[in-house]
Amino acid sequence: MSTVKIGIIIGSTRPGRVGDQVANWVLEHASARTDAEFELVDLADFSLPHLDEAMPPSLGQYANDHTKAWAEKVDSFDGYIFVTPEYNHSTSGALKNALDFVYGEWNDKAAGLVSYGAAGGTRAAEHLRLILGELQVADVRQQVAFSLMTDFENYHVFTPAAYHQGMLATQLDQLVPWAAALKGVRDARSALAAAA
Repeated sequence: MSTVKIGIIIGSTRPGRVGDQVANWVLEHASARTDAEFELVDLADFSLPHLDEAMPPSLGQYANDHTKAWAEKVDSFDGYIFVTPEYNHSTSGALKNALDFVYGEWNDKAAGLVSYGAAGGTRAAEHLRLILGELQVADVRQQVAFSLMTDFENYHVFTPAAYHQGMLATQLDQLVPWAAALKGVRDARSALAAAA
C-alpha cells in the first residue's frame, strides 16, 4: 500500500500573515509520524486570480495553466490540513477561491482543520466544514484552534500553548486512517469507471 500523502494548506496570502508560522508548527509535529507524508502548500505560490474558468469546475475542463497546476497539486494528496485564519466570521477569500477552482480533485479525500483568530478561528472552521461537505471531503471531528490573544505574542509571533500538540496528535490519529480509507474508495470508483 502506498504512503498516505497529506497537504498542509496555508489558507492566507495576506502580507504579514501568521498562517505560515502555524502551518510550519503543524508540519514540524506531523513530520514526526511514520504513517503519512506531509507537505506544505502555500496558496501564495500559486497566484490564483479570482475564479476565471468559464466552465464549472465540476466538469474538470480546465483551460488555464494556473488552474491545471493547482488541480495537479490538489490531486497529488490523499488528505489535507487546512490552516485557516478567521476573517469576518469566515475563512479567507483566498482559501475559498482556491477551493472553488477545482472539484473532482478534492472528492473522496479527508481533511483536518487548524484555525486561528480572536475566537480561535472556530467560525471559519465551521464555514469550511460546509464547503468541504459540498466538495465531498470528509472532515474529521478534532479541530485545533489558536487564539490570537493567548497563542501569539503581540498578536504576531506564534507561541502556542503546549496542550495544542495533543490536540494535533488526535486530529492526525483521525485524519490519516480516514485518508487511507478514502484512497480505497477512489480506487474502487476508478475501477468501476474503467470497467464501464
